[in-house]
Amino acid sequence: MTDIIVIGGGIAGTSVAARLAPHARVTLLEAEDALAYHASGRSAALYESNYGLTTTVALSKASADDFHTSGYLSPRGLMIAARANEREQFEADTKTLQLEVISPEEARAKVPVLDAAQVAFASYHGSAWDIDTDRMVQDLARDVRAHRGTVHTKARVTAITGGAGAWTVHTEAGTFEAALIVNAAGAWVDEIAKLAGVAPLGFTPLRRSMARIPAPGGHDVSDWPMFFGVGESWYAKPDAGSLIVSPAEEDPSAAMDAWADDMVLAEGLARYEALVTEPVTRLEASWAGLRTFSPDRHLTIGHATDNAGFFWHAGQGGYGFQTAPAASLLAADLILGRASELDAQTIAALSPERFV
Repeated sequence: MTDIIVIGGGIAGTSVAARLAPHARVTLLEAEDALAYHASGRSAALYESNYGLTTTVALSKASADDFHTSGYLSPRGLMIAARANEREQFEADTKTLQLEVISPEEARAKVPVLDAAQVAFASYHGSAWDIDTDRMVQDLARDVRAHRGTVHTKARVTAITGGAGAWTVHTEAGTFEAALIVNAAGAWVDEIAKLAGVAPLGFTPLRRSMARIPAPGGHDVSDWPMFFGVGESWYAKPDAGSLIVSPAEEDPSAAMDAWADDMVLAEGLARYEALVTEPVTRLEASWAGLRTFSPDRHLTIGHATDNAGFFWHAGQGGYGFQTAPAASLLAADLILGRASELDAQTIAALSPERFV
């Protein structure tokens, strides 16, 4: 018997489990062979606190102290590049992300493959950082174990019986009992809710494809910023000496082990190529992940309205890592009955009660 079962071993589940482990007996269940296999393991891994809806920004900013003292961050920077006919969207994106307008020449100094004949506008700031996502997840799992919690992989949930105060969770790794279930199962959160007899909230997994290409023109890309097309129509980011390029699509998908759509990937690469001088001649790898959103695209953190023994920690979308410190703290505060440092309006906007 344990106090709390956390279902889902991505960044959402591991961070909540680590927050709760000093105060309760926690069991973390992950369906796959390793933690952070799905969305968390396929993240672009950037901490940019101005990125997302107002509640996401609030959580990201509240996570800043944790990140800047954690050792998980390394400098990256963020830049938008735009053509002459994209000025209106460029100005909107620049304002939203609080970037500083720079000249096209300054942009090319940062990313030498940008095409002088195409890039008419650019903006940049240095307040964006790479996140060492693997170390972050493994450290959180280590924290769970250090407080006598348990972490089980290959533990896909097959059935849930009982109810608030007396759950039994049946998995491929055995049967576990607890008073509370925290549902942090990513793309599968609605399916877990149904197994528990809790009303699903209508989460939608959206596929996002990625390609790793060789460093364009043989450049050393290690100091390049992450750079976007306007309206997040594509983005590119240095990764281990290569460049990751994504079409930034949001195509609805079933909850599954996602893979890249070749046509969507080709279209996104073409949008990237339109602003650079070096064509993409080959791919080193391609993959896809699922970014799962609630109906209003805000994260969902709180007890289910129809079962107080079932707690939603869901809908991180593409913001799971950058919001994890504050989101997990809010979840722990609500579960343990503590006051949160977040403002009441943000807490209400994240609560499952907004769907009632």
